[in-house]
Amino acid sequence: MRRNQPALFRGRHFGAEIIILCVRWYLRFGLSFRNLEELIVERNVSVDHVTIWKL
Repeated sequence: MRRNQPALFRGRHFGAEIIILCVRWYLRFGLSFRNLEELIVERNVSVDHVTIWKL
């Protein structure tokens, strides 16, 4: 179990690193959720674009 997580990330399915990475790419490069899904899947993390939308 992960300890000492900021309150913002508690109870999330994915780690803070993945969430921050998706948000950073989404804001910086204006990618779609489907593009983000492809990039994250390339890093061996199984995710659906709807899950990213809900982050």
